[in-house]
Amino acid sequence: MFEQAFKSIDDILWKEAGCTTELDYTEQSSWLLFLKYLDALEQDRASVAELEGRRYDYIIDKPYRWDTWAAPKDKSGKLDHNKAKTGPDLIEFVNGKLFPYLQSFKAKASGSNTIEYKVGEIFAEIKNKIASGYNLREIIDVIDTLRFRSQAEKHELSHLYEAKIKNMGNAGRNGGEYYTPRPLIRAMIKVVEPAIGERIYDGACGSAGFLCEAFDFMRRTKGLTTKQMKVLQESTFYGKEKKSLAYVIATMNMILHGIDAPNLIHTNTLTENLADIQEKDRYDVILANPPFGGGERKEVQQNFPIRSGETAYLFLQHFIKSLKAGGRAAIVIKNTFLSNGDAKGLRKKLLDECNLHTILDCPSGTFLGAGVKTVVLFFEKGKPTRKVWYYQLDPGRSMGKTNPLNDDDLVEFVALQKKHTASPKSWTVNVADLDAATFDLSVRNPNGGQVVAHRAPSEIIDEIVALDVESAEVLASIRGLL
Repeated sequence: MFEQAFKSIDDILWKEAGCTTELDYTEQSSWLLFLKYLDALEQDRASVAELEGRRYDYIIDKPYRWDTWAAPKDKSGKLDHNKAKTGPDLIEFVNGKLFPYLQSFKAKASGSNTIEYKVGEIFAEIKNKIASGYNLREIIDVIDTLRFRSQAEKHELSHLYEAKIKNMGNAGRNGGEYYTPRPLIRAMIKVVEPAIGERIYDGACGSAGFLCEAFDFMRRTKGLTTKQMKVLQESTFYGKEKKSLAYVIATMNMILHGIDAPNLIHTNTLTENLADIQEKDRYDVILANPPFGGGERKEVQQNFPIRSGETAYLFLQHFIKSLKAGGRAAIVIKNTFLSNGDAKGLRKKLLDECNLHTILDCPSGTFLGAGVKTVVLFFEKGKPTRKVWYYQLDPGRSMGKTNPLNDDDLVEFVALQKKHTASPKSWTVNVADLDAATFDLSVRNPNGGQVVAHRAPSEIIDEIVALDVESAEVLASIRGLL
C-alpha cells in the first residue's frame, strides 16, 4: 500500500513543470508528509489528553490543520468535496496563507528543540513547487490514505523514504551529496559502538543517514527501558545541515524513524569559530561524511587554525575540536587527504591529538554517482597515534548502480578490526616509520596491492540496460518540457 502510494505521488509530480528531478519529488512529498504526520501526532496527543481529563492545546490552529484544508471529512468519514479546496483555490490558500502561517512558527517557538520550531524552520526553507491545484489535490488524496499511528507503519514508511533518498543519490549531481551508502554507515557504527547515554553528532548531516542508523542500532539494545528510550528520543542525536532541502529531508527522515522532534539545526557549521567550542558543546561520538571540494569564503576559513579551501579539511578540524576527551569518531573523507601536501599540517594535528587507529580504504564505486575514492578515518581523541591499522576493502567485483555495496562486503572488515588482525587485505603501520616531513598516510598494501576485479559480461550488460532505461527517462522528461 505505502509503496504504491509513493509511486502514485511521483507519477503526479512528473506532470509538474516545476518538478523535474528526484530531488524535487522528495522535497515536495516531504512537506506534505510532514503536515500529515503532524496531524496524526496532534490527534494522538489530543486523545491521550482527553483520556486523562485535561485540555490539549493544538500546535496548529484550526483553519490550518490537515483535516480542515487538506482532507475535511463528512459524517461518513469520506472526503467532503464541498469543503475540500481544489484547483486555483487550493494553490491560493497554500501559497498565500498556509506557508506564511507555518513560517511564523520559528519566531514564536519557545526553543529550537520544540516541534513548533521545526515547523517554522522547515517552511521558512521550502516552497511549494506544485503549480496545479488539481495535481496537488491528487497528491493530498494519496497522502491522506497513509497512517503514522503504529510503529510498524512508521517503520515501513521510513524504509520507503530511505529508498527515495537513495534514488536521489543515484541521480548523481546534487543528489549524491545527500546519500552515504547505508551498509558503510552500519559498519562504521559497529566499529564505533555508540552506547546509551552518549551524545552523537553529525555536523554535516545531509539526509541524517548516520543519525537514523545509529538510532536503529541503539534501540536494539538488550533490555532497553522506557527511560532509556526517552534519552534516545530527546538527548542523544544532534545534527547540523547547511542546505535547505537536505535539512527538510533530514528532519522528515528522523521523524519517520521514530524521533518526534529531532535536534537538528539549519546552519553552516563552519561559520562557528573553533575557539568558541566549550566542553558543554562536545560529543562522545561523531559520525559524518562531510562535503568535499567547494571551498568556503575567506572569512569562514579565518575560524580555523589550519586554513584551507577544501571544505572537508575544515570539517575535520571542527570534528576534532567537537569531540570529548576519549570520544570516538568515524569520518568519511577523500583518499587524497592521506597524501595531499596541503593537508600535511592537518594530518600531523590528527596524529598528535588523536589515536587514528583504523583507516578503511573504500574502492571506486562505493559512492554511486560521485566518482571519487574515499577512506574512512576511525579515531579516538586524547592520545597520540602510535599505530594505524589499514583495511583495503575488496568486494571482488566492480561496483556500480546495478551492483552496489552491501552489508556482506563489510563483514570481514568489522570482524578483523576488533583486534587489528593482519590479513591479505589488512596491515599495520607504525607512525614512527612515517616520513616526518610529509606525514604521508597513503594506502600501500604490503601484501601485493588491491586486486582489480573484472566484471562478468552479464553484469556489464545489466548496467548498460539500466543506463539505457535511465537515459530514456531523461529524454522523456525533456520532451515533456518542450
